[in-house]
Amino acid sequence: MQIAIEPMVPDDWPQVRRIYLEGIATGNATFTTDVPSWEEWDKNHLQQCRLAARDGEHVLGWAALSAVSSRCVYTGVAEVSIYIGSDARGKGVGKKLLSALAGESERHHIWTLQAGVFPENSASIAMHAACGFRQVGRREKLGKMQEVWRDILLLERRSKIAGC
Repeated sequence: MQIAIEPMVPDDWPQVRRIYLEGIATGNATFTTDVPSWEEWDKNHLQQCRLAARDGEHVLGWAALSAVSSRCVYTGVAEVSIYIGSDARGKGVGKKLLSALAGESERHHIWTLQAGVFPENSASIAMHAACGFRQVGRREKLGKMQEVWRDILLLERRSKIAGC
């Protein structure tokens, strides 16, 4: 498998959507139960820092950032979304994609990346740790899925070049 990290483009949406649905199906990727429309997804993610991992024309995974707040003091803080297709998991795609996203975020003056990860998602926790994220908290019983309360681990990565 040849992994190339490239900007995500609107034409990637059918493959991005499929991978998002695969993540939802695991029950350990997100509280989201259905993929939004392209228009809604596009509106809720920063225009910069949208990446796709590819093997030729095949999208293996994707990563994008969302603003955490509209307040100007938080312009350098973003939340990570990263999803890897079921056929590409465990092959280093996520680490390569998240590392590239961290570098891209720094080029756009984002000094803090944060992620909320279910404690049961050990692969995601390990991938984030390998890319410089650390656990800064745990939100207990944040939301219910299928009548079960779920916790979220708060992970954070501070830019080394932003002087934080």
